[in-house]
Amino acid sequence: MQLAFTKMNGLGNDFIMIEDLDVALEFAPEAVQWLCDRRFGIGADGLILIRPAIAPEADYYMHYFNADGSLAEMCGNGARCFAKYVVDHDLMPADSSALVIETLGGLRPVTVRRDAEGLLAEATVDMGAPEFAPAKIPSTFEGERVHNRNLGTPWGEVTITALSMGNPHTVLWVDDVETAPVETVGPFLEHHERFPNATNVEFVHVIDAGSLSVRVWERGVGETLACGTGASAALVAAALDGRTGRQVTVELPGGDLIVEWREDDHVYLTGSAAVSFSGWVDLPEDDSCPDEA
Repeated sequence: MQLAFTKMNGLGNDFIMIEDLDVALEFAPEAVQWLCDRRFGIGADGLILIRPAIAPEADYYMHYFNADGSLAEMCGNGARCFAKYVVDHDLMPADSSALVIETLGGLRPVTVRRDAEGLLAEATVDMGAPEFAPAKIPSTFEGERVHNRNLGTPWGEVTITALSMGNPHTVLWVDDVETAPVETVGPFLEHHERFPNATNVEFVHVIDAGSLSVRVWERGVGETLACGTGASAALVAAALDGRTGRQVTVELPGGDLIVEWREDDHVYLTGSAAVSFSGWVDLPEDDSCPDEA
């Protein structure tokens, strides 16, 4: 079985994009893992299917899998790549600059800026309003917010702020992201019993009132070069503490994102998206392959 795909990335956070406008494909977790494997498959942080929207207010639906085959509610870098795919493949009117993407985490309006050839150069994603109630994250903490709570780890106690940006995030402050314990504390917090659906983990250093440096341990993936929802969560946590203003440049290993928490309580994420390559993949004929529905 052959499938056409486009490999795309948002600041190095990379995705396999597959057009499924007939909703004809179903993927087992093992198939997603195989496709995302960087040695035996195409290699990516996730798999995104481009499907028709279900909600009447939306244009398309983004069906997103983490690299481990689990479904994810939302991905900011993935949303920008999704928008670029739709724009560059003429799936929206050439004179339009607005797109509404349906996700498992809700509707995400996107404003696109095109280059001279009509291709997407930059996108601003309305990431929605942050959710602070523990049940909304979800987490088992008590109280109205999980704000500056202490949590024990095998490497010592950490202070965290947790919230949802359509998916769960846990933010902790570090003096230096280069030496931050991303590969130890990251997976420990990801699967901590306080987070029944697991959590993404952001290690954040405040550079100044308008800049953050961030590394992200992504749920179901591991460390990634960039994370849009993670950058959004980092700004919200920093602004809550008065560490920054409500608009910052977030420096990630893969590049910079502009994040703004506006007066309407929504967080807006601005950045680029790029095509790496396109091709066809031959899928093994075994139980780990996607089957046509």
